[in-house]
Amino acid sequence: MDAELQARRRKLIAAVGAILAAAGVALAAYASHAATGAAQAPLQQAALFAFAHGVALAALAPLAVRWLAQVALGLLLLGVLLFSGGLLAAHAIGAPTTLVPYGGGLMIAGWLLHAFQQFRR
Repeated sequence: MDAELQARRRKLIAAVGAILAAAGVALAAYASHAATGAAQAPLQQAALFAFAHGVALAALAPLAVRWLAQVALGLLLLGVLLFSGGLLAAHAIGAPTTLVPYGGGLMIAGWLLHAFQQFRR
């Protein structure tokens, strides 16, 4: 794959990570100040995971030059979108949380793959 295309892809993932982190902060503020009752806990979880994985994506994307590292980041990104997005959709529109556990599994797989590829350097 073209080196310039890979560099643009890494920048895009880093930017998406920064946006996820910002969304996590905003969601935490909403959960703390506007949500009530049982809605607070899942929204706080969604905010925590969006923020943490957003920061991780923003920090790790520029370093992900190998294809395995990029796959790991893709798993993290898809996982956090399904996990946090699923919890948020359940709150906002009453969507079922069917995809939330799959998001968690993808994040676990992404972190394990990231750890594995560190030993392959």
